[in-house]
Amino acid sequence: MAMHGMRGLSVFISDIRNCQNKEQERLRVDKELGNVRTRFKNEKGLSPYEKKKYVWKMLYIYMLGYDVDFGHMEAVSLISAPKYPEKQVGYIVTSCLLNENHDFLRLAINTVRNDIIGRNETFQCLALTMVGNIGGREFAESLAPDVQKLLLSSSCRPLVRKKAALCLLRLYRKNPDVVNVDGWADRMSQLLDERDLGVLTSSMSLLVALVSNNHEAYWTCLPKCVKTLERLARNQDIPQEYTYYGIPSPWLQVKTMRALQYFPTIEDPNTRRTLFEVLQRILMGTDVVKNVNKNNASHAVLFEALALVMHLDAEKEMMSQCVALLGKFIAVREPNIRYLGLENMTRMLMVTDVQDIIKRHQAQIITSLKDPDISIRRRALDLLYGMCDVTNAKDIVEELLQYLSTADFAMREELSLKAAILAEKFAPDLSWYVDVILQLIDKAGDFISDDIWFRVVQFVTNNEDLQPYAAAKVKEYLDKPAVHETMVKVSAYILGEYSHLLGRRPGCSPKEIFSIIHEKLPTVSTTTIPILLSAYAKILMHGQPPDQELQNQIWAIFNKYESCIDAEIQQRAVEYFALSQKGAALMDILAEMPKFPERQSALIKRAEDAEVDAAEQSAIKLRAQQQTSNALVVTDQLPANGAPPPVPVGALTLVKVPSMTSDEDHSSTDLALSHENGILSKVDPQPPSADLLGDLLAPLAIEGPPGATVQSEHNSVSGLEGGPDAVDGSAIVAIEEQTNTVQPIGNIAERFHALCLKDSGVLYEDPYIQIGIKAEWRAHHGRLVLFLGNKNTAPLVSVQALILPPAHLKMELSLVPDTIPPRAQVQCPLEVVNLRPSRDVAVLDFSYKFATNMG
Repeated sequence: MAMHGMRGLSVFISDIRNCQNKEQERLRVDKELGNVRTRFKNEKGLSPYEKKKYVWKMLYIYMLGYDVDFGHMEAVSLISAPKYPEKQVGYIVTSCLLNENHDFLRLAINTVRNDIIGRNETFQCLALTMVGNIGGREFAESLAPDVQKLLLSSSCRPLVRKKAALCLLRLYRKNPDVVNVDGWADRMSQLLDERDLGVLTSSMSLLVALVSNNHEAYWTCLPKCVKTLERLARNQDIPQEYTYYGIPSPWLQVKTMRALQYFPTIEDPNTRRTLFEVLQRILMGTDVVKNVNKNNASHAVLFEALALVMHLDAEKEMMSQCVALLGKFIAVREPNIRYLGLENMTRMLMVTDVQDIIKRHQAQIITSLKDPDISIRRRALDLLYGMCDVTNAKDIVEELLQYLSTADFAMREELSLKAAILAEKFAPDLSWYVDVILQLIDKAGDFISDDIWFRVVQFVTNNEDLQPYAAAKVKEYLDKPAVHETMVKVSAYILGEYSHLLGRRPGCSPKEIFSIIHEKLPTVSTTTIPILLSAYAKILMHGQPPDQELQNQIWAIFNKYESCIDAEIQQRAVEYFALSQKGAALMDILAEMPKFPERQSALIKRAEDAEVDAAEQSAIKLRAQQQTSNALVVTDQLPANGAPPPVPVGALTLVKVPSMTSDEDHSSTDLALSHENGILSKVDPQPPSADLLGDLLAPLAIEGPPGATVQSEHNSVSGLEGGPDAVDGSAIVAIEEQTNTVQPIGNIAERFHALCLKDSGVLYEDPYIQIGIKAEWRAHHGRLVLFLGNKNTAPLVSVQALILPPAHLKMELSLVPDTIPPRAQVQCPLEVVNLRPSRDVAVLDFSYKFATNMG
């Protein structure tokens, strides 16, 4: 900061540094802010020097963490100053204090443009730097052509051109329409021939953004990228200032390889051969050294090269070399390198024919489970889980069981689930599977979900040969003095069904089995007692003719729980007591459970639904995931294919239909799965247009609105009586005016039926808006989110939404914004409390106006 001669500013900074505590600092800051505010009110008496000094003070106070809610106009006004010191202050302070949506920035657009198109390179750099940091859509529309001219100008110095490239990157991210894809492919190819590495690095950042949205238009840039990478790898013509610890411009190498990962393949054999030679050189030339900075740079290049090798599906020999190199990295002492080695080895599992090579490092990976760093332990667990198959499942699961006793509580649930899934998928025999699950329950009962022990029961029930073995094993665990409640559940169930198969073994008479189970009754919760009561009834049934003493004991227990406050326990006690008095007929009533129907394992399905690890995503999805936004209003960054015609839009209403009978087969609403942004989500199987809401949390991906003439007979809804759309439940109905020709897109009834069966999806869609719902329920309390997506390049205005709940629902909808910005998504939370069962539905009254048609 050029603050030479500003005595007042120096004194203020010195006073702040001399404060003894935070309270003194706050008092001094408040005093200074009051002084600055007073001086700004008398702005006519301020000289440029004084204004500059006070604005510097505001910036320093802001850097200390205090709010500065005034003086913004003074900072912006300094941008138009003719002299460099004042202009520099204006640009720097404006960049720090304001954001892209601030109204004051609009006042500076013309001044910034004049600086950009002027001949003063210093002013050009200041303007480009500010726009590159806080430029928004308005800046993009006004300044993009001038910035492009600067970037392509041969008369500008490299310093200005590289700032222009980064500025254009910012503008492109805010408004992709500023770059004409057809005309920019040749220009980008021309920029990649640049000899200056500063301009080339900035241009490569711009190329990465361009190809991430549309690689098809930039195929001509691919050979230039390979040529650039070859130049860097051979260290040809690399200035010293761009060499970092002996590595030629590692940032440019990483960006170039990242850009190459957006192209699906390299067809030209010469280009492909050159690229693999460069990658081979990178793989062979990287090693672990003592210098941390050099390690960081060299490994950044190396791991990007590994990602590119996997993306290009290189020959097996190179893949083997990559795995061997990663195997060396997971054995070093540096934790960051070990972590990256494990993470990239997990990604290598996606590549065919390398699993056997990865298995050679199994011992070292298991050792990483005991690493002090929990992030390394998690990566090691993920890798072991991914590399497991029939040949090594036994060893890996046994290691996981041993590690379970000492594992952090934060990892035990994930560890138990993965061990259970591996045991089920790769069990050499069912007895081994039962042993593993029982050990899991014994060692980590608090982290075992019901799905795990349910699955054991299914296997035991469906395999007669396994039943005596399972009954004997659970009896051994129940003999222990301290047993987890989950073990009591599974043991009581299995012994109740199959303890009679152990009748000839010592200690396994019905009376002894009952005694073992009954010892655990005082220690269990009310959710487990019904299972124990069922076990008692089964034991009594298997003991026909009954042992009188045993029968009296069990009847006494049933009598005790006949007055229990828990309805489930009370009902079982009453019914079992009545059934147990039927004598021999009890054998037929309480016969063994039939076999369970064959179906997909809930555990494996749960694992498939949850697997969104980075190792299972392509490089393109990885990059896209890094750019997602969690803001309530998410603006689309993809170019529009066209704007819809100016058609007035009426209101949309969720209408309750009286008829509640329908023979319609809802199986047609089978759900399809989409893997978007790394999240496995459920979507409608028959979307008529691009899904604006995606997985309801992803950024917009609009391919342009369909024409207003899109309509079909079964989609048009004109009333509630007759016709195929008079179905049970609810429907969205377009309340059309005489001038309204817009029809809903898709079958409204099918959309509603689909949402009756799942928690998220599209509720309504027309050429202008898409309304989606995502719901989450806890008992009778629900939290819903309405997703309102504007599909157009013009805003939707006069937006109104009203919820009319039935008597059994309490509903509270948050404030709906009056305007939905162009190509943006708005989220509106909705709290719901269901007071009692009912078939009545709520009514959503929704309306909006299309801005371009307003008078």
